[in-house]
Amino acid sequence: MESGDLRIFRAVAEEGSITRAAQRLQYVPSNVTGRIRQLEDRLQTALFIRSNRGMDLTPAGERLLGYTRQILNLLDEAEKSVQAEDTPRGPLRIGAIESTAAAYLPGRLADYYARHPEVSLSLTTGNSSVLMQQVLDRELDGAFVYGPLTHPMLKQIPSYNEELVLISEAGAASQQEQLQKPMLILSTGCTHRSRVERLLAEAGVQHPQIIEFGSLEAVLGGVASGLGVVPRSNAVSLSNEKNIAAMTLPESYREVVVYFIYHRDVPLSSALRAFLEPENQK
Repeated sequence: MESGDLRIFRAVAEEGSITRAAQRLQYVPSNVTGRIRQLEDRLQTALFIRSNRGMDLTPAGERLLGYTRQILNLLDEAEKSVQAEDTPRGPLRIGAIESTAAAYLPGRLADYYARHPEVSLSLTTGNSSVLMQQVLDRELDGAFVYGPLTHPMLKQIPSYNEELVLISEAGAASQQEQLQKPMLILSTGCTHRSRVERLLAEAGVQHPQIIEFGSLEAVLGGVASGLGVVPRSNAVSLSNEKNIAAMTLPESYREVVVYFIYHRDVPLSSALRAFLEPENQK
C-alpha cells in the first residue's frame, strides 16, 4: 500500500463522502473513487458501505483506519525529524479551547505567520479532554488546554491565566439564587463541570440539574431566557450578547490556567520549535 492511497482512504473515512474528501485533498472525485476501488481490489475486501447517505466503514475498514492513522503519523513525524534544524516550514496543527482561540491566538498566530510564512497553520477548537486525546493520538502537534495535567506522555507549558465567571441572565438575583437554577453545558463536554459541582455542593445545592445543549448559541440563549446558568472564561467577550451578565465566583473557584501541551515522544518539528520560542509566545 502506498502512503498516497492511505491518505485518500483516511480522508474518505473521516469525511464520510467522496466529494468532501476530494475537496479536502484538492482532487477530482473520480480520482478519489478510483483510488479507493484500487485499494479494495488490492486488499480483496470492501472497506466502505456505499449508500445515499455517504460512505460508511466496514469492520475491515475500521481496522485499516486505525493502522492508517498510525502509519501516516509516523511518516509525518519522520519528515518533521529530518526538518528539525531547517527553516520553519511544513504543517503546524494547533488545538485550543474556545476562550484561548478567541482571546489570545489571533494576534499570536498572525505574528507567527509573518515570521514564518512557509509554515502551513491550522487551528482546531474543542474541549480540553478531546484536545488532549488528539495530541496523544498525534493528530495535533500541540494544544492549549486547561491544566495542569498529569499524563506521563505530555509536556506542558503554562501559557495564560483566565478567570472563571458565572454567566447568568442580565439583572438576575443573587448568585446563591442563580446557583439553584439548572446548569447549562455543552453536550460535547464541559471542562469546568467538576469545579462547578464542587461550588454547588458548597452552596448547599444537593441535587443540581444539568441540561445539555448541542451548541454554544443554544446555551447562551437558554441563559438569556432565564432557564439556567453556565460557567465560562472571562476571556471570551460577552459585549455582543444581549440579556446576559457575568457574576464573579468565589476566589477559590475563580482562577484557571491554560497550558500548552505537546507529546513527549514526538520529535519537535521546525515549525513547532519556532512556535515555542519566547518571541512567538507573546
